[in-house]
Amino acid sequence: MFTGIVEELGEVVAVENLGDAPPATAGGAPTRSARFRLRGPVVTEDAKHGDSIAVNGVCLTVVDTANGEFTADVMAETLQRSSLGALAPGSRVNLERPMALGGRLGGHLVQGHVDGTGTLVERIPGEHWEIVKIALPPALSRYVVEKGSITVDGVSLTVVDAADDYFTISLIPTTLALTTLGLKQAGDPVNLEVDVLAKYVERLLGRGGDGTDLRDIEEIKEMDR
Repeated sequence: MFTGIVEELGEVVAVENLGDAPPATAGGAPTRSARFRLRGPVVTEDAKHGDSIAVNGVCLTVVDTANGEFTADVMAETLQRSSLGALAPGSRVNLERPMALGGRLGGHLVQGHVDGTGTLVERIPGEHWEIVKIALPPALSRYVVEKGSITVDGVSLTVVDAADDYFTISLIPTTLALTTLGLKQAGDPVNLEVDVLAKYVERLLGRGGDGTDLRDIEEIKEMDR
């Protein structure tokens, strides 16, 4: 579990294509996986094999570490579902270690499980901050609410405005200077993770304890009236 407070702006050192993986569905085309080597002296100072590190909001498992760098295997599902497939040597990435028990929850509860990608649409600079507009998939818009929390490339942020196909965020100078969000341009993809609490609430409100769809029950009541 992470908090969305980026510890370090790291860098991709190398990307090794691991070749084709079995197709996800019968008859589907083979998909590739990859091994990433990333530089991050801060997050690797106490990291060891099997630990987790969030890379642009994606929870990855450390394979090994050496000289301030670590390697992680990235499966095909992750490459397809997130923007990690577009990374190349030299790309900057947001890095965060999991929150330790007893630590401060500076952002919000972040799983490191990306729900999809959005696209940076517009940057509107201000005197002391910057407003950024991000387009998002329609399937995720119902989880995004004004003044709610959302994770963008691993950064915990507060939603300023929420619409059906986009939302806006306000970035302070620290976020612009210390994360990839200060480098992104219009058209660039970003990883999005919505608040997991919203998804659980939706699930609980939609189904009863015995698995019955409560919406179906309401429809039956309407028919009986």
